[in-house]
Amino acid sequence: MSLSFPLHANPAPASRDDVARVLADPGFGDYFTDHMTVATWTSEGGWGEAQVKPYGPFLMDPAAAVLHYAQEVFEGMKAYRHADGSIHLFRPEANARRFQASAARLMLPELAVDDFVTAVAELVKADARWVPEATGERSLYLRPFMFASEVFLGVRAAQRVMFSVIASPAGPYFKGGVKPVDIWVTDTYARAGVGGTGAAKCGGNYAASLIAQYEGYEHGCSQVLFIEAADKDRVEELGGMNVFLVTADGKLVTPALTGTILEGITRDTILAVAADLGLTPEERRIAPEELFDSIADGTTVEAFSCGTAAVVTPIGAFKSTKGEWRLPENGSPKTLALRNAILDIQYGRVPDTHGWLQQVC
Repeated sequence: MSLSFPLHANPAPASRDDVARVLADPGFGDYFTDHMTVATWTSEGGWGEAQVKPYGPFLMDPAAAVLHYAQEVFEGMKAYRHADGSIHLFRPEANARRFQASAARLMLPELAVDDFVTAVAELVKADARWVPEATGERSLYLRPFMFASEVFLGVRAAQRVMFSVIASPAGPYFKGGVKPVDIWVTDTYARAGVGGTGAAKCGGNYAASLIAQYEGYEHGCSQVLFIEAADKDRVEELGGMNVFLVTADGKLVTPALTGTILEGITRDTILAVAADLGLTPEERRIAPEELFDSIADGTTVEAFSCGTAAVVTPIGAFKSTKGEWRLPENGSPKTLALRNAILDIQYGRVPDTHGWLQQVC
């Protein structure tokens, strides 16, 4: 039976002035709305206790399983206000299916697609005043997550699990405009390996990426690109984003999904709209040597990373202990065209011919 999420309104919501102040300069992940969605799963009773309630801390026992064995998964998505004031989700069913796949890998219970979408939509309805106006690239960032809340120190799948959705107004990722970033390429550290959790959206993958990301900072880079851990014969993805190359002959190349790479929603969207912009998508193995050599000989003319937060980010150069490979300073026309094509759909500036938008209110 489908879950319903009745609203238990926050008795002390943020004032109108406070909301306006936050929406004027929300940043990213700094402020949170008045409510959150919650539901609890137990091995005996399945899903229950579903509601939208006032935003606030969880009461967590020190022996809660997630604190010891990291049994948790999450998603990242956004709600967009269109020029007519309506609010829309973008491909929420895709996030729901990925959430199911991540949960299965971490031995967490399955939440039905309809229940996931309802949980997100009801929170957006409750906190619609927190969705910024359709100017710039402001949106309401949504973070569904699930974690093992059972009080138990044995190593097994938890028999009590908490699901929640929280929301945070988000401003444009690039306050000074979209500019190319430099990427550090590492074969010292690995984000995930074959048979591991690379295809799941779980916190451990991000924690594992931090040491390499900070190594990249030391070399003036904003992100890190990982090479496959075992054979070191293919590039995979960044710490929190997928990677694409644009070739001089119009190919759009990205690493194939091998079970070690997160199946990005933005990645899939780019592959779907590529042909509309005259690009031929290719999902395949990319050796590190091919990446570097193709930049050096002019075969690769643009590169970019992609994800929910930044959408599409041009890459200016790849750096490693072996050298630096800088992309042409050509303004990244294909990269920016892809970026604008996605944003135009999300904000309702062009018809949604793919059926990706779902109106919430």
